[in-house]
Amino acid sequence: MSTAQQVPDILSPEFAANPYPAYRTMRDSAPLIRHEATQSWIVSRYEDVERVFKDRAGQFTTENYDWQIEPVHGRTILQLSGREHAVRRALVAPAFRGADLQERFLPVIERNSRELIDAFRHTGRADLVADYATRFPVNVIADMLGLDKADHDRFHGWYTSVIAFLGNLSGDQEVAAAGARTRTEFAEYMIPVIRERRENPGDDLLSTLCAAEVDGVRMSDEDIKAFCSLLLAAGGETTDKAIAGIFANLLAHPEQLAAVREDRSLIPRAFAETLRYTPPVHMIMRQTATDVTLSGGTIPAGATVTCLIGAANRDETRYRDPDRFDIMRDDLTTTTAFSAAADHLAFALGRHFCVGALLAKAEVEIGVGQLLDALPGLRTEDGFEVVERGVFTRGPQSLPVRFTPAA
Repeated sequence: MSTAQQVPDILSPEFAANPYPAYRTMRDSAPLIRHEATQSWIVSRYEDVERVFKDRAGQFTTENYDWQIEPVHGRTILQLSGREHAVRRALVAPAFRGADLQERFLPVIERNSRELIDAFRHTGRADLVADYATRFPVNVIADMLGLDKADHDRFHGWYTSVIAFLGNLSGDQEVAAAGARTRTEFAEYMIPVIRERRENPGDDLLSTLCAAEVDGVRMSDEDIKAFCSLLLAAGGETTDKAIAGIFANLLAHPEQLAAVREDRSLIPRAFAETLRYTPPVHMIMRQTATDVTLSGGTIPAGATVTCLIGAANRDETRYRDPDRFDIMRDDLTTTTAFSAAADHLAFALGRHFCVGALLAKAEVEIGVGQLLDALPGLRTEDGFEVVERGVFTRGPQSLPVRFTPAA
């Protein structure tokens, strides 16, 4: 077992500026670190993170979410296990796959993307983060739930506060207090809407959740509120950073951008490679149920384990030339990249694999395709260099571009 002194600390400015050199050092010489400040054990190699997520032996739990996310969301599906988890997942999952996704929500995604693009396509310049990526997934989720998109700024403020709480590795009290306020404010907003929707259901996801029943179990108002809170935060933050990341990566590799523009069937490849190369979520935590031996040593029972997705996805024992962005690489399987059989780790794996992965894929395919259609000659502003921000979640802070304006 290695000590944190051998590599830049995950709370240091050096790490925040560019974690990838630290990730390599961890994988090479410090695959298991006891990190005192976060009271957790840090794992960085692909084989170890994969084992934690798949957890075939029942050695890892999500009990860490009791303190990590319950204070801001309430009790969510992420904290459940066994039959309770299976039933709750069965209640919410149908809306995010198959006919429901195709027939009910693809038009919602297409409409929201088009509305945002129409606001800047005639100008010849835009910031793809501020003008599109940060707004698109939140608008889609609000529209899917049948909420008022005029409240977008409130939704965005809430999810930003929640993500800050989740990434508050240093224990900043102001960030913690803002997260707690968000839980109260979101509940005051959502509970009356949920009750009204139970009385007057419509053709929206919130009405579906209110009516859903599996084996005689239905979701309570609090269950639904917590899931909507989780959906806004997780679905907003991750898709936001994924779309920004895809364009940042493609713009930095013009030949690959040209290939995707020519052949839109390559968009899923570009998404999968972005999830590997610059994943929106860099860390996911679990808790040990027993003593567990991984590369570098043994983690005691009851310990928090910080899984470094950003490090594992660049493990040279798993991927050839892992620090190179290559949408045509043959050691990443696009056909399974958005399922629990994925061979990257950005959506986690196993029973807690991201329930919204196919929704994210649909948003990315539609959004990237529409942006490429609307923005011929797309290029970054002269002299601009992409700056990534974030430790827990990470993505481009801004992405100013120029293009040929629509006539």
